[in-house]
Amino acid sequence: MEEWYHYVLLIATGFSVGFINTVAGGGSLLSLPVLIFLGLPSSVANGTNRVAIVIQTAIGTAGFKSKGVSTAPFNIYLGISALLGAIIGAQIAVDIKGETFNRILAIIMIIVVLIIIFKPKMKLVEMQERLTGKYLWIDIIAFFFFGIYGGFINAGLGFIIILFLHYVNRMTLVRSNATKVAVVFIYTLSALAVFILNDKVNWTVGLILAIGNGTGAWLASRISVNKGDGFIKTFIVVMVVALSIKLWFFK
Repeated sequence: MEEWYHYVLLIATGFSVGFINTVAGGGSLLSLPVLIFLGLPSSVANGTNRVAIVIQTAIGTAGFKSKGVSTAPFNIYLGISALLGAIIGAQIAVDIKGETFNRILAIIMIIVVLIIIFKPKMKLVEMQERLTGKYLWIDIIAFFFFGIYGGFINAGLGFIIILFLHYVNRMTLVRSNATKVAVVFIYTLSALAVFILNDKVNWTVGLILAIGNGTGAWLASRISVNKGDGFIKTFIVVMVVALSIKLWFFK
């Protein structure tokens, strides 16, 4: 980074990403393209983004817990399963060619936009949660594969996790979010380790981005999950469409 405004852009992007990821998901759809636009190779951008995600999810989990929202040990079981999958996914991400990664990211962006637009409405009502027995085993298997995807790119996985926990485990949106944030923290530790071992992390950029991510996550975890939801969705849709076109057609 050669210009002062790059630092401002990173912190501002990080704040938006931390808030969006903690409220729902999909924030990496903004941070990954920004990191690539700032000149980082795709694999390094992917690894560097994990530094901010680790800090963001650690702070977000603490924020939820400070408000009395925690799903331990359920979230730990899912996190461990996803952690094992993330090792596989991160290694795939390290080995893949930059051009191929960019095109995969562009396709994922469009898919996530469609999920944002057409996902079923979720009623925020108290339900009898299903966190044990066969449902726990279904979760453990599913989260292993979620972990593979999370280790590979992570972008947009938050939406999938929230929908899964709501419809399979009957969790409210708030508790789904709290679970998601804790699980992402756990599996991102293993993914980050893989990127570090392969020298795919720019620590300066990652820690500056993390300042914004952590601040956004703390704020989002402590306010109503419905604040600014419509604006955030519209913002993501517009940015994701523009950035996916950039990644697909312009090298």
